[in-house]
Amino acid sequence: MFCPKCGTQNPETGKFCRSCGTDLGNVSQALTGNLPRPLPIVDRKGRPISYEGAIVKLFTGLAFMAVSFALALTGSGRGWWFWMLIPGFTSLGAGIAQYFQLRRSEKGNTGFTSVMQPTEMPPSANQALPPQQTQYAAPDSRYKTGDLVPPSVTDGTTRHLEMDSEGQTMTLPKK
Repeated sequence: MFCPKCGTQNPETGKFCRSCGTDLGNVSQALTGNLPRPLPIVDRKGRPISYEGAIVKLFTGLAFMAVSFALALTGSGRGWWFWMLIPGFTSLGAGIAQYFQLRRSEKGNTGFTSVMQPTEMPPSANQALPPQQTQYAAPDSRYKTGDLVPPSVTDGTTRHLEMDSEGQTMTLPKK
């Protein structure tokens, strides 16, 4: 199977792309025909969204607005008719939003404008495998780590001792 992101050929049972690391679980499920069912669209409270609910909210919003304008025109609402517009616009907007969510989910549009199709590329010999020889850091580094480490107590005390011809310490120097 080919990776949908980079086009690298991968084994049929692979879970991730060897080149870019993209999850290939959905690709292998699509090839075998075992795609999971899409989840139902739910509102923020977890209730499923339906066309009936969207239409009810749409007409509820229109009804609130009609009552609000009727109260404003007749003068019986005096100062509070304006506040009836808040639930009217809220319900109207929610109904329109749910309607468009359902339409988009029916078309299968998930928000992506295009899907990258793998192109036919000539297979290269083991392109996805790591190189044969790994480059290691040279043993002599330009950073002297000994300079960063403080001297030990033993080094500080034994450097004052006299050394014999074989490099062994003998005694403290005489003053």
